[in-house]
Amino acid sequence: MAGTLFVMYAALSLRLHHRMITSSYDLGIFEQVVRSYAEGHLPVSEVKGPGFPALGDHFSPVLALVAPFYWVWQGAETLLVVQAALIAVSVIPLALWARRALGVQAAAVIGACYGLSWGVAGAVGYDFHEVAFAAPLLTLSLTALGNDRLVAAACWALPLLLVKEDLGFTFLAIGLVIARRGNRRLGLFAAAVGLAGAALALFVILPVFSPSGSFAYWSLMQDSPGAPGTAGSGAGGGLLDLLRRGTIGLVTPQTKVTTLLLVLAPTLFLALRSPLLWVAVPTLVWRFASNNGLHWGTGNHYSLVLMPVVFAAFVDALVRRGTSGPSLRRYLAGSAAITLAVLPAFPLFQLFRPDTWRTDPRVAVARRLMDSIPDGATVQASDHLVPQLTNRTSVSIYGAEGNRPNPQWIMVDTWAPDGSRGWLGAPLSAEAERQRLTADRQRGYDLMALQDGFALLHYRD
Repeated sequence: MAGTLFVMYAALSLRLHHRMITSSYDLGIFEQVVRSYAEGHLPVSEVKGPGFPALGDHFSPVLALVAPFYWVWQGAETLLVVQAALIAVSVIPLALWARRALGVQAAAVIGACYGLSWGVAGAVGYDFHEVAFAAPLLTLSLTALGNDRLVAAACWALPLLLVKEDLGFTFLAIGLVIARRGNRRLGLFAAAVGLAGAALALFVILPVFSPSGSFAYWSLMQDSPGAPGTAGSGAGGGLLDLLRRGTIGLVTPQTKVTTLLLVLAPTLFLALRSPLLWVAVPTLVWRFASNNGLHWGTGNHYSLVLMPVVFAAFVDALVRRGTSGPSLRRYLAGSAAITLAVLPAFPLFQLFRPDTWRTDPRVAVARRLMDSIPDGATVQASDHLVPQLTNRTSVSIYGAEGNRPNPQWIMVDTWAPDGSRGWLGAPLSAEAERQRLTADRQRGYDLMALQDGFALLHYRD
């Protein structure tokens, strides 16, 4: 099952990248980070800014583990294959637990429902993210926790501190569940380590590396009326805003309730009967308290870390109830039905669509023009072209504020419509882009090629 899922995940991710549907945010950024580690220095991301220290953006030193694979194949494909492997492997502990406790049929259904779940599908279909490392760590930790192997549960959860700064709070929650399971000393110690790890990352490490001197994403917890995709109420901020976010703001607008229902639906809400579900609370709280509307919904990679938790809670609840026979089969059938019903709405279903396997002729044109750019050059490019160049150039997003000035090369897809220019990666509208290209030609850039909407410019030495 893990092998089959790996092939599916890798096929989708690689196909999207080959069709140039991947983006600078986030595949381009993460490849620049991994490339930095592979070259033997601390990670920087030119997409974020000239020489931007990536450890000042998110605390994810675990990405250094990808560097040896990047030595073998220097390209974004390496990151996508590693992500596919990490998520596919995470099904194994969960399915083995289900097989031991509930039988082979339950293992097959629960493993498949987890592997095809919408949260996993969303992550696989949207570039690469460091939280892929959390998936196997969580299934290993929660499987151990569900079987009262409490020391093993804490040990498997400890590396979460190196995956991303917010996962220290997830480790804290695991520690509290360990304490509830009977090992109070170990559980409270683990909770304290999780809290200390998160605090160290947020208040010490990230500010030290950040050009701004503080964690860049505190703004997500502040009221920001008028910002795209935000919930800004115009109430100002401070204590009143914090109170609103921690109460009614966690369930409004309705998108948040819909996401929560979809998280629990594949388990027929039986996961609510397991204390393991508490491990999902930190992720849900920071997402629903955020002023970025993208964090509230079911898109992108944000629900990946919830899937191991909710399915581990599902297994734990079935075991606790002593479910067997017809009752177990009903739960399994219901879980499978819901998983399959929502699957077409998420990226994994693209594997079964003919359009996925057709390549736009413009892709070949773009690759030929990009081959004209020499290795090591400084480049600015359109959002979806950036991850095609991160393996061999110093590339950033065309038109972004704070870019390194006067790149040697510029490559722009002038036919990309405004709506497909990336939610973070493309700062210019089509009209603004045309005006900027005209200005660039006037200040010393030669038009080397213009074909099928792709413009390639070189700075006149």
